[in-house]
Amino acid sequence: MNNKTNFISKKFVEIQQSVAAIFEIEPLTALSSIIFTSVVIIAGLFWFFHSAPPSTIIITSGDDGTAFRKNAEKYAKILARNGVTLKILPSEGSLENLRRLGDPAFKVDVAFVQTGLVPKGQKTDKLVSLGSISYAPLYVFYRSEKPIELLSQFAGKKIAIGEKGTGTQVLALALLERNGIKPGGPTELLGLDDDEAKLDLFDGKIDAVFMMSDSASVETMRELILSPNVWLYDFTQADAYTRRFSYLHKTVIPRGGLDFEKDIPDHDVNLVSPTVELIARTDLHPALSDLLLDAATEVHSRAGLFQKRGEFPAPHEQDFRISADASRYYKSGKSFLYRYLPFWIASLLNRILVVFVPMILVFVPGIRSIPVLYQWLIRLRIYRLYNALAILEKDMLGPVSAEKMEDLLRQVEPIENALKKMNVPPSFAEKLSGLRDHIDAVRSQLASIPNAK
Repeated sequence: MNNKTNFISKKFVEIQQSVAAIFEIEPLTALSSIIFTSVVIIAGLFWFFHSAPPSTIIITSGDDGTAFRKNAEKYAKILARNGVTLKILPSEGSLENLRRLGDPAFKVDVAFVQTGLVPKGQKTDKLVSLGSISYAPLYVFYRSEKPIELLSQFAGKKIAIGEKGTGTQVLALALLERNGIKPGGPTELLGLDDDEAKLDLFDGKIDAVFMMSDSASVETMRELILSPNVWLYDFTQADAYTRRFSYLHKTVIPRGGLDFEKDIPDHDVNLVSPTVELIARTDLHPALSDLLLDAATEVHSRAGLFQKRGEFPAPHEQDFRISADASRYYKSGKSFLYRYLPFWIASLLNRILVVFVPMILVFVPGIRSIPVLYQWLIRLRIYRLYNALAILEKDMLGPVSAEKMEDLLRQVEPIENALKKMNVPPSFAEKLSGLRDHIDAVRSQLASIPNAK
């Protein structure tokens, strides 16, 4: 171990001496330059590797069979094409996703979150939106002899409003409260699982059920929609709801939109829909933000039952501010390298451009300026001694007394001592020799002056 340490120390000294000889600088200056260079290179390498995008993203979606889960699985296939793994965490829905994102101890990067769920006063500065990706219609299925026109007409009935922690329950409670229906009153509000609620509705144990895509499976909702014994509530006051709840939109299932042959539904059905946002933590890597938005565009930009082609994803700011990376993506798309090169090659080149090119542009001129600065300092020291001699020569003009003669000779000594202690590169030998001759000439001139009486 000692032999290895001695070898390294010896090599380091040799490098230091070589740098000092090449740039004609003092060993201490050479040592400082080597240390500075090493620190800059190490810092650059650290940032180069530290700034690389992770190969895995964690998303919290929804239960099996939900639209949230299905979309996450589509995202995973798209990201896999670029060598990025999307790890999908199941959840109870939007509210649990939001809690997970807000918990620094929980390992998650992004989530699907329904708008309108953030409690007043809750801080959202650590979270950003990558944009709205779809509508999330609220479906209200019920059993009745005739259509129900107003939500207030569900008063006194048994209603399943979704499990606790789902966006369905939050929205259902908000809408029912505006219609005078609150927990603890004559209306029985049940936090049932969606599949259980479906069966209870078929069996007549409950009168109505609220469902949304964050918690209910697509198959469950389709089964209810196609059931001849179940009505789908038509929000006749949809326009009014969108005025009162800024995060809601009016969406319509057109007649025959679900089944042309069976004419389902047999009339236009109005629904109210919040949007679903792709929410991320603020430290999400910009390159991964672009990848996620690429996936969102591929999955959600097509025309659908409730949306026009190209309507999503969109930078609609709701509960969370749109991230700077997302804003840049919506305005100009991906950067040049990521647009034309495979993801990891583009990432490598981008980090080289960001880390090493600026470092070279600043570092190389800085290193080259060290010997220039050092030589300027040496010249300055020499010129100071010349200046001291010039002042002394000026004092020699005119009559010089014996006392003044002794004083002038004493002033020559510190100049000569400073010259002897000066350690300069060989290129300055001629200037030092000239200064030494000048000092000797001044001393001789002083000696030749007759002593004043």
